[in-house]
Amino acid sequence: MDLGFSQATAVIVGGGRGMGFATARCLAEDGARVALMGRSPDVLEQAAAALVEFGSPDAVGVVVDTADVGQVEAAFAEVGERWNDGLNVLINTVGPDAVGGFEDLTDEQWLAAVDGGVMGMVRCVRAALPLLRRAEWARIVNFSAHSTQRQSEILPAYTAAKAMVNSVSKNLSLSLAKDEILVNVVSPGSIASEALVGWADSVGVDGSDPYRLMEAIDEHFGHPAHLPRAGLPEEIAPVAAFLASRRNSYMTGANVNVDGGSVFT
Repeated sequence: MDLGFSQATAVIVGGGRGMGFATARCLAEDGARVALMGRSPDVLEQAAAALVEFGSPDAVGVVVDTADVGQVEAAFAEVGERWNDGLNVLINTVGPDAVGGFEDLTDEQWLAAVDGGVMGMVRCVRAALPLLRRAEWARIVNFSAHSTQRQSEILPAYTAAKAMVNSVSKNLSLSLAKDEILVNVVSPGSIASEALVGWADSVGVDGSDPYRLMEAIDEHFGHPAHLPRAGLPEEIAPVAAFLASRRNSYMTGANVNVDGGSVFT
């Protein structure tokens, strides 16, 4: 299916690896011009080079720490100079690193979860809005998590931050409707991300096997899915790509679960 990305411009925050890169690849293969944002220059350089091979003619990596508002503003100013016609797509995939029971987490850890999981997204959307409004059409896709609908005792701060992403995104879908900027959320389930695979390896489980990985997730986190395996980043990417595309012309304010069948709402 042609998603209408030919010559479209897209920024993917956290696009250097995992679900972000898999989504970037989908856009590149459909002809989008992609800018990846993240903190690691080496990762971004390698990822951008790969996207050129996949079909993004001038893919670029932009180093930015989303905790620093000045860096975020400078990064989007650079994008604006590169693409004079504006920005069609903003995808935010970055999430917080917050694991621990309610009584174990400090105030600092709670605040870090909110800053990493919500405020980074807020800063990026705020900086991108002038570029999105300049474009002929525009979409925002924010990554949340299925844990907002299926709680875990060791993820209260992470889940609270992701619930805030849902709320802010819903509000944006309302406030930006007058500009016809569509805003949606993707909620991945248990996905074999680099971090999750690394965690599985650390507890003696072969994280590269999605079936074994799901068994470990069930044992430690209590997040089983109807399907007997963990998902893969490339299984999230097409859903995010559709929501970010011109082909999606009327869906806004939605939260789309891609979780192997654990939630039905």
